Amino acid sequence: MPYDIVVLVKQVPDTAHVTVDTMRADGTVNRGALPTIFNPEDLHALESALELRDRYGGTVTALSMGPPKAADVLRECLYRGADHAILLTDRRAAASDTLATSYILAQAVKAIGKYDFVFAGRQAIDGDTAQVGPQCAEKLGVTQLTYLEELVHVKDNVVRVRRNLGNGWEIVEAPLPVLLTVMDTANKPRPPAARKVLRFKHARVEAEVAAEVKSDSKESSKEEQATEVSRRCEVLRDQGLSIEQWNLDDIGADLERCGLSGSPTKVFRVQSIVLTKEGYTEIAPTEEGARQLIQELVIDRTLG
Repeated sequence: MPYDIVVLVKQVPDTAHVTVDTMRADGTVNRGALPTIFNPEDLHALESALELRDRYGGTVTALSMGPPKAADVLRECLYRGADHAILLTDRRAAASDTLATSYILAQAVKAIGKYDFVFAGRQAIDGDTAQVGPQCAEKLGVTQLTYLEELVHVKDNVVRVRRNLGNGWEIVEAPLPVLLTVMDTANKPRPPAARKVLRFKHARVEAEVAAEVKSDSKESSKEEQATEVSRRCEVLRDQGLSIEQWNLDDIGADLERCGLSGSPTKVFRVQSIVLTKEGYTEIAPTEEGARQLIQELVIDRTLG
């Protein structure tokens, strides 16, 4: 039986290359100061979605929320075999915390229509909260299965999976539709297919087309540029190379629940912690050793 599958993917700053310019004074991330990558665990979520489709049939739709540049990760999804790609981009969604982000993504999933599975990475490396997937499930009103390591089988509209518990695992079942968050131990993501790369490297969202037209036609009027954008987008659609672009109005979002206005999380302070002690201290497993540890950590202000 074929299934309709949605996979949530995110373009994130490469936290392996953090610099002093990474954080702004208000505690938000200066994303322009870092190179961007495909969120690692979202790649495993994509692979789980593709494996499910390959096994049972159906379609995989990749959905990402972000600036126009986030179309890069959607092209990566198409290179690996996703059937459709949608970018939700809107300046009014900027500075959304996990609550606002999960609301926007849930609205987008509802706008897609019928779905049996929603896959997401366990967490994103730019936040490490692991909250967006479960919050999406709550807003969609579907069962959530977290820490997926293996999708065992699907039968009679019931999915059976193996979940990682940290110190073990368990087998659980849930009725469809269901949202699953995926661990990096679940699979090995397939590489991009050469033929798909050659084809979909030309895929674009409308915002990218508009930027290209503006660069190519600097002397043209806005009306002429708009006409050219429409023409190029029509050509892309005819060629099957148009990445769908949505905004908050397209998904019927309540603007009070998006962006800063819908984000109750506030950054109180950003603190840079520098460890200055060299070497190590060996603590004996005794009562005296415990006292020494407390002295080391608290009284000598190793912590705090």
